[in-house]
Amino acid sequence: MDRNTSELTKLYYTIGEVADMFDVSKSLIRYWESEFSILKPHKNSKGDRRFTKQNIEQLEMIYHLVKEKGFTLEGAKKEIRSNKNSLIRRKKALKMLNSIKSGLKEMKDKI
Repeated sequence: MDRNTSELTKLYYTIGEVADMFDVSKSLIRYWESEFSILKPHKNSKGDRRFTKQNIEQLEMIYHLVKEKGFTLEGAKKEIRSNKNSLIRRKKALKMLNSIKSGLKEMKDKI
């Protein structure tokens, strides 16, 4: 699943918007929030969750490990604790490569 966090323009996103971005249920987002200590969205006075760009990047990491790589929740927690910086660097490198790939495809189509 490829979400470009640089295209996020709002300061806060609702849980419904975030669930749609990841094509998962709101209850799964709430469950991951209870399981992963890195994920702490802001809450307003009514208790509604407000997700920042940073929260969405954290969810991308969790989603990638659990849904795409098949990690268990415990395995994903351990991976995040021990290799968080490496995971972030790999994610940035993949985004850069995908951007280059898209640019090359556009150039090829113009030729």
